[in-house]
Amino acid sequence: MLDVVVIGAGVIGLTSALRLQEEGLRVIVVTADEPLSTTSAVAAAVWYPAGFDGGDRVAAWSARTFAELARQAADEVPGVSMRLTRMLSHRQEAGPAPWWGAAVPDMRRLEPAEPAPAYASGWEFTVPTVEMPVYLPWLVGRFLDAGGELVQQRINSLREARAWAPAVVNASGLGARQLCGDGALQPVRGQLLLVRNPGLHTSLRVQDDPAGYTYIHPRSTDVVLGGTFDEGSWDTAADPATARAILARCTALAPELRDAEILGHPVGLRPARRGGIRLEADTRTLPGTRLVHNYGHGGAGVTLCWGCADTAAALLAPTAN
Repeated sequence: MLDVVVIGAGVIGLTSALRLQEEGLRVIVVTADEPLSTTSAVAAAVWYPAGFDGGDRVAAWSARTFAELARQAADEVPGVSMRLTRMLSHRQEAGPAPWWGAAVPDMRRLEPAEPAPAYASGWEFTVPTVEMPVYLPWLVGRFLDAGGELVQQRINSLREARAWAPAVVNASGLGARQLCGDGALQPVRGQLLLVRNPGLHTSLRVQDDPAGYTYIHPRSTDVVLGGTFDEGSWDTAADPATARAILARCTALAPELRDAEILGHPVGLRPARRGGIRLEADTRTLPGTRLVHNYGHGGAGVTLCWGCADTAAALLAPTAN
């Protein structure tokens, strides 16, 4: 008999499943979409707590995930590396260090002459970068090697999950709108542009660009360019005009990208939740079933995943057997 069923095979579901296995539990992951078809697969996946204003829980989850991904980078886990990042601003003063800065050992304020042309201030730091098309299969392989099971099947209610195990972790992302009737969840559409890497090594981001949020995240063979934050949009089709605007903003910041070969136009729907992440034990929805919710991470799933997985396992593991 299995001990726990995890709903969802994005980065939140897979990391939760792995932490539960480390507690000695027998785990099955049930997913409507195979891992490389989830929103996690198209994420730019640079550690950065986007969309959150802090708070003790989010700060702790972010810091714990930073530490775990930094350890994995040192251990040469496939797809994980540490990358220098510059956060640029048009403001003359960069302001105080971000609330999450305590988790980043080498954060420093840029000197006046250091920002790129047209930018007046900024911060520099090194953070984990994760190439999700490589990392997600590694997570799945680690899970299966430890005796886990993965089933691709859509479920329409949390009650259906009881067919697999007496305890449930709901990491269904936007699927929780239906499974939990959670109207606080909404999609935040993100359109990206993938280009062949012309030799860039440093991530760049500008959050106060009047033309739109701009980021450039180099990976081993390509560069992720972005982006958009379209609240409430369920449209997963790439818009050519948006792609042109992203490319224009990014080439203005990094002219090396001007002639880079375009490789793709991925679009993902971030599972944002009004009121913040739902990570809690639920004793009312399924009486007699141990249920933990772990969803609503918006665009920060990779940034928070391991810390949230630790909490989900702690909520469930002591009583799962």
